[in-house]
Amino acid sequence: MRSADTALTRAAVRAQYSGGNEARLLQGGDELFPAMVQAIASARREIWLATYIYTDEGLVKEVTRALADAARRGVSVRVLLDGFGCRVDMPVLREALATAGVHIAVFRPLDRWWSWFQPGQLRRLHQKLCVVDGNVAFVGGVNLLDDRYDQVHGWSEAPRLDFAVRMKGPIVAPIEQAVRALYHRAVLGSHFGRELATLARGAEPVARARRLMKRLRMAPPGTGPDVAGLPPVRAAFVLRDNLRRRRAIERSYIDAIRKARERVDIVSPYFYPGRAFRRVLRQAARRGVHVRLLLQGKVDYRIAALAARALYDEMLAEGVHIYEYTPAFLHAKVALVDNEWATVGSSNIDPLSLLLNLEANVVVRDAAFTRSLAEAFDRAVAASSAIDPSKRAYPTGVQGMLRRRWVAWCARLYLKVAGATGRY
Repeated sequence: MRSADTALTRAAVRAQYSGGNEARLLQGGDELFPAMVQAIASARREIWLATYIYTDEGLVKEVTRALADAARRGVSVRVLLDGFGCRVDMPVLREALATAGVHIAVFRPLDRWWSWFQPGQLRRLHQKLCVVDGNVAFVGGVNLLDDRYDQVHGWSEAPRLDFAVRMKGPIVAPIEQAVRALYHRAVLGSHFGRELATLARGAEPVARARRLMKRLRMAPPGTGPDVAGLPPVRAAFVLRDNLRRRRAIERSYIDAIRKARERVDIVSPYFYPGRAFRRVLRQAARRGVHVRLLLQGKVDYRIAALAARALYDEMLAEGVHIYEYTPAFLHAKVALVDNEWATVGSSNIDPLSLLLNLEANVVVRDAAFTRSLAEAFDRAVAASSAIDPSKRAYPTGVQGMLRRRWVAWCARLYLKVAGATGRY
């Protein structure tokens, strides 16, 4: 193993699996939002929700109505919004939710002009999580955004390709603990001085401090127990944060790809992996594994497409198959390896997701679930355009070299400004 791989192994915790779960794949908001509404309508105690984007249009209006109705009937409803992703819609959301009794917290708000210059503002809350009564959880890449609506490009006829998963069983507990902790951290960040004053004036400052720390605490990182001895469905909740889990999601991908024997299928709209990730993909293709990448063909951000295409020639030369999804915008972040490993979540395969943003994925070790994801992947590939390996994706010569170096320089600059450390 090379030094970069060794460093990555030491820096990342392993996924901690539990058995006895239920996992149901959901494609897009068309399937996710009705399932969420049904769960929210049956809530009796509490609802925790975190999302990067929340635009109350189309099918999302049903989710908003269900959250408001739950709050009115006495359910504790707490919603965590990212300050950048929801900055435009924040007034509308406060009117629709807060007036009904929903508690809203904002992760790194941008409500003052100087907020844009505060350290860490490039590190965003990119997770999409919802937990109802500690019984059912929804994890995936689907924002609270109608499948046919885009904040930049407006409405379209075809729905974007995206996925989420509904989970039941032991895995729900760490998911709830994660969104609960992030919510309270966001609240504390907004009222830090007030909290300190309350602690100082309180009759039991130590007890109050302990209760506060309990609300802010995440579940401890896993140590990777023996998965084989667990009953089905075996699943793990994998977080990426900027504390102890900085490389957890990247590590879960690399571990699975390194063990692949038959197939590796990856869907990511934004694809610009680091050295270690690219190396295991090339190695898998060399040993005969069928490696397929499904990337965006209908481009939403040109810089992201340029970054991905800068790697096409490298990947194609090793036998990796690349497809571009053209029927609609691509937003899915999923992968499957062989017949019993699959992941669905919020993490792209790029520096922002793997090194900066707060991300959340579910890894499912189950043949039936992996088969359902494989069927969806194959349908998407059938509607996509294959990249011809005999044609250069980038210009040859000096022009191509300069373009690739420009993309790499932009990525390094962004990471440096954001405060990311270590090799990528």
